[in-house]
Amino acid sequence: MGLIKDIYSVAFYEKFGQAFAEVDPAFDKQKFIEAIYEGDFSQKEWKDRMKHTTIVLHQFMPENFQEAVLLIDKIIENLKKNKFTEGNLAFIFFADYIEMYGIDDFKISAKAFVSITQFISCEFAVRPFIIKYKEKMIEEMTKWSLHENHHVRRLSSEGSRPRLPWAMAIPFLKKDPASILPILENLKNDPSEYVRRSVANNLNDIAKDNPQIVLEIAKKWFGFSKETDAIIKHGARTLLKQGHPEILSHYGLESTNIELSNFEIKTPIVKIGDYLQFQFHLNNKNNEAKTIRLEYAVHYKKSKGHLAKKVFKISEKIYQPNQLIKVDRNQSFKIITTRVFHTGMHQLSIIINGTESETLDFELTS
Repeated sequence: MGLIKDIYSVAFYEKFGQAFAEVDPAFDKQKFIEAIYEGDFSQKEWKDRMKHTTIVLHQFMPENFQEAVLLIDKIIENLKKNKFTEGNLAFIFFADYIEMYGIDDFKISAKAFVSITQFISCEFAVRPFIIKYKEKMIEEMTKWSLHENHHVRRLSSEGSRPRLPWAMAIPFLKKDPASILPILENLKNDPSEYVRRSVANNLNDIAKDNPQIVLEIAKKWFGFSKETDAIIKHGARTLLKQGHPEILSHYGLESTNIELSNFEIKTPIVKIGDYLQFQFHLNNKNNEAKTIRLEYAVHYKKSKGHLAKKVFKISEKIYQPNQLIKVDRNQSFKIITTRVFHTGMHQLSIIINGTESETLDFELTS
């Protein structure tokens, strides 16, 4: 599997340049490719290559922004016609173009987002517009939530997430998300799972700053449809991991008479690159069936010596009266780009319906 930055290759620019030239005979494909590869292109990572492509593309586009948007639409139509849509992520520079050069032209840019997002998502590009135009942009996105195209509807939810990963946060929505709730309301029973998952992710963002709002929505939407119930469950995942009492109660997740025993770490010393192995027994000692949400928490040692908890879900299912099970689990300590491991003492605990057990220690070594 190649590096993500390598989606921007000579072959890509050749094919893109050809698609551009077919709708604009004045376009100089060779000059465009030469401009792309000037300087330190080979040293650039994916995001820098994308941004560089946007800047170079601008040199070959009409100075008038509205004319440039019309040309982008024509290029996209030709790309679709030629079935040049594989590796679609590469074309995110179209959205970036609107973000960079259309921020002062709200009306044309808003229309461009509707068109472009049906080819490549604009969820990152809309965020500076939300910050600059606030309620005006939210009002426009609320209209998008009723659009016939599911990509546009998803953009209204995904683009307005207060804490969209890898994107700029939106402080005023983190503080008060009231203005985007009508968007989520419009989409709560959307026919597209792609859209509904975005709604759930938006709710999960809201829950991190305004848990009470999500709890109220959970009560309001409960039983509306199986799809809406699924949105709430996924949207409340952070609250569930935090063991928030109200959301646990909402789902009837109680830990009374559920017994944890024989909790043991089988590898008390773990090398970076290996697996932590542990086991335990679980017994539903109630006289009735119970839904049990089973999780474990790794308390990672951080660079300053403190511990930070990360919760991992094992399962959530119904256990019959007096049902006893044994659970064996492995937790990877293989090196990954999203987590830095620090040697020293760590801790592990089991979480049953939000109630955390006592912790056991293990040592991570190099």
